[in-house]
Amino acid sequence: MLIGVPAESMAGENRVAATPETVKKLKAQGHTLQVQSGAGIAASVTDAAYEAAGAQVVDAATAWSSDLVLKVRCPTEAEAPLMRTGTTLVGMLNPFDAEGLQRLAQAGVTAYALEAAPRTTRAQSMDVLSSQANIAGYKAVMIGADRYQRFFPMLMTAAGTVKAARVVILGVGVAGLQAIATAKRLGAVIEASDVRPSVKEQVESLGGKFIDVPYQTDEEKEAAEGVGGYARPMPQSWLDRQKMEVAKRVAQADVVITTALIPGRPAPVLVTEEMVKAMKPGSVIVDIAAPQGGNCPLTEPGKTVIKHGVTLVGETNLPALVAADASALYARNVLDFLKLIVNKDGALHMDLEDDIVAACLMAHEGTVKRK
Repeated sequence: MLIGVPAESMAGENRVAATPETVKKLKAQGHTLQVQSGAGIAASVTDAAYEAAGAQVVDAATAWSSDLVLKVRCPTEAEAPLMRTGTTLVGMLNPFDAEGLQRLAQAGVTAYALEAAPRTTRAQSMDVLSSQANIAGYKAVMIGADRYQRFFPMLMTAAGTVKAARVVILGVGVAGLQAIATAKRLGAVIEASDVRPSVKEQVESLGGKFIDVPYQTDEEKEAAEGVGGYARPMPQSWLDRQKMEVAKRVAQADVVITTALIPGRPAPVLVTEEMVKAMKPGSVIVDIAAPQGGNCPLTEPGKTVIKHGVTLVGETNLPALVAADASALYARNVLDFLKLIVNKDGALHMDLEDDIVAACLMAHEGTVKRK
């Protein structure tokens, strides 16, 4: 089977959907790999490295004309004419982008969005949201440390002692946990908050302190348990109490990392303008939720700004800033997903009895399949 890997054309997208490691494995299965020239350059992979792994380096039109096309992001309007009817497309296609899915359906491709995979044990190895969130959590702390004009660790020098930075992490999912671990390695003092009480142990096991907000009603407790691995919106009564508790910690923080995202919804506000005003001059907020509007209303997606003396970082694609490792992990996720849609004879097949395949299928035979 012909498998194509086009270069990503979206601004700032440095990742690539296949690496020499996964190319080698697909080649061993009898497939022919066609990688667009320059597709891996921003992720530190040269054309020569792809050729050494057994791929053919081709132009964009050839890569797009393959039976199976591997992408990182949903094809743009400019890329739509390159799509061939009957091609199968696998990538992070954004299941909540109705316009993008319609574009895929009109092009007549069979499209699978990897973000839509269920949160189950079997789907873990192809969980692109987790693999990329892990990188976002790491990079958010590194950017925070870079923007913060003081040390992270406590240092005892001949010129006196320097206090450790106080880092507050809001939202303890995959990104939040990695942010805690990274900030801890850099020597910061960490506090973290989340709507689910179950993450308290995880926070403490990584060396952070959990900001506890007791539940006062059964409704609050039920909402906190979450559904399908995701947090559910919490009742207003609890959110109000949490806001007060978090506001106290944010006012004392040197660096705040916000990571709260609910798929398909605008990001919830965790840090208000009033809270920013109460922060120390020179403090830093890194808003991982910037792509969905941000957890702070002052965040400007795609920009780093200073407001009320606080630096707000609104990077919208943190994993792409660690493109080599982000691509390596993503490519492995893709490789594992392909086992579900490519049969033993090396041909494409669609098993809608498989819950992962059914959940990821976005478009087929000219219609949008997203429920």
